[in-house]
Amino acid sequence: MIKTVATKPFADQKPGTSGLRKKVPVFQTPGYLENFVQSIFDSLEGFQGETLVVGGDGRFFNREAIQIVAKMAAANGFGRVVIGKGGILSTPAASALIRHLGAYGGIILSASHNPGGPEGDFGVKYNIGAGGPAPEKITDAIFARTGTIDAYKISDAPDVDLDRLGETALEGATVEVVDPVAQYLSLMTSLFDFDAIRALVASGFRMRFDAMHAVTGPYAHAIFEGALGAPAGTVVNGTPLPDFGGHHPDPNLTYAHDLYELMMSPEAPDFGAASDGDGDRNLVIGRGIYVAPSDSLAILAANATLAPGYARGLAGVARSMPTSAAVDHVAEKLGIRAYETPTGWKFFGNLLDAGLATLCGEESAGTGSDHIREKDGVWAVLLWLNILAKRREPVAGLVREHWATYGRNYYTRHDFDEVDLAAAQALMADLRAATATLPGKAFGALVVEAADDFAYHDPVDGSDSKNQGVRVMFEGGSRVVYRLSGTGTVGATLRVYIERYEPPGGDLGEETQTALCDLIALSRSLAGIQARLGRTTPSVIA
Repeated sequence: MIKTVATKPFADQKPGTSGLRKKVPVFQTPGYLENFVQSIFDSLEGFQGETLVVGGDGRFFNREAIQIVAKMAAANGFGRVVIGKGGILSTPAASALIRHLGAYGGIILSASHNPGGPEGDFGVKYNIGAGGPAPEKITDAIFARTGTIDAYKISDAPDVDLDRLGETALEGATVEVVDPVAQYLSLMTSLFDFDAIRALVASGFRMRFDAMHAVTGPYAHAIFEGALGAPAGTVVNGTPLPDFGGHHPDPNLTYAHDLYELMMSPEAPDFGAASDGDGDRNLVIGRGIYVAPSDSLAILAANATLAPGYARGLAGVARSMPTSAAVDHVAEKLGIRAYETPTGWKFFGNLLDAGLATLCGEESAGTGSDHIREKDGVWAVLLWLNILAKRREPVAGLVREHWATYGRNYYTRHDFDEVDLAAAQALMADLRAATATLPGKAFGALVVEAADDFAYHDPVDGSDSKNQGVRVMFEGGSRVVYRLSGTGTVGATLRVYIERYEPPGGDLGEETQTALCDLIALSRSLAGIQARLGRTTPSVIA
């Protein structure tokens, strides 16, 4: 039976393309999740009888939330609801499934790389039929509806058995529980030379994949240990847990430290990788060498044609503005366009849909291609393996050869987490005001060439995006970028990006933090981080 439940507006924070994120107890508040889901449905048109894909990363409250979403989707008129078995569906797999089924859209339950558990984070994100995050016109409409909603519709039917494959009737809809890996694995076999990778593994090549007790565990077991023949134990932390084993499922050198220590030890395998909470980010480490995400994007672009799915060549490449310019040097050599966009996968989605770009990436370890409309951690690892299978070189050799050809962009990101929001906003406002006076100023050997608040004109839809991050650019290709991030649930995160370019033939072997020490010091003094935010050291160095 379908019930209409009276409710009150909750006028919550505006959901961005990453969706609405709050602490679990907030989403557990009676009616809170229901209000937001109904606001999504009230902001859409023409979905009667259509298919909705639903899944999540297995974090705490995932199963309960899926039951609510499924019952509300049926009550609101969707004709089919497709759910990953156990409630599991990685963000890239959800995008792939939406596209494969020709679904109207999908609801993904995740807070990405944020911690889980009863007091951890939870999130809800709506993806459109192209498989990518909802554009601003939809998220704006959802936000507006949260301020006026007065009722939601939900079925009072029994819960769906999420652990049994097959179909169940729910009101006038059909709920189908599917294998969350099968369609994604089929897509991967169409893009990569699995025979070549299997031969590499059979030759004695060893790898370690850390799923961080997050969503990619089932995918990694099926692909790396199953389809590619890597021995059992190649995948560690491969069982998704509601609290991610008490760890922070962000694949960086702070939270994947065990993998890093292994890869720097005498017992290191040939290749190490990890992915995050919902499976859209990646970490790549070779024996004795960490591959920065910006370098990884550039190396993948330079070698992409070694994989069958990209043998035709690349239409173009795209990177978020904070990402280093390493891939730009590859694009120049290949004679293709390199796009610099604001942070947010929707900007890449427009370029991918228009056929203007094939590969794209963000400095925060998100890399993807035109196969879906999300970043994809396991896909990035498979492309690396395909390249290694064809090149038969160690990761370190491949990276150093790349630097010798294109130069090296020394690059780091310093995150100051959970800082006071008002203080951070004031800091950014003052930096924006200073951009007019900084050009021409010298700070020791560093001379400011230009400074601005990055703005982007979308070549596909004609939209303009302003205030995307303050850039201070120095002569010779160095720069410092400041940006506030909205991916947390407490306070604000100030991200500071520091970059120096060393052309081929220069000193390409310095340690990154050492090579950037003068820029790091300037980045803090220029913004007054200690005085204004009370921080002397970053929370995370990536």
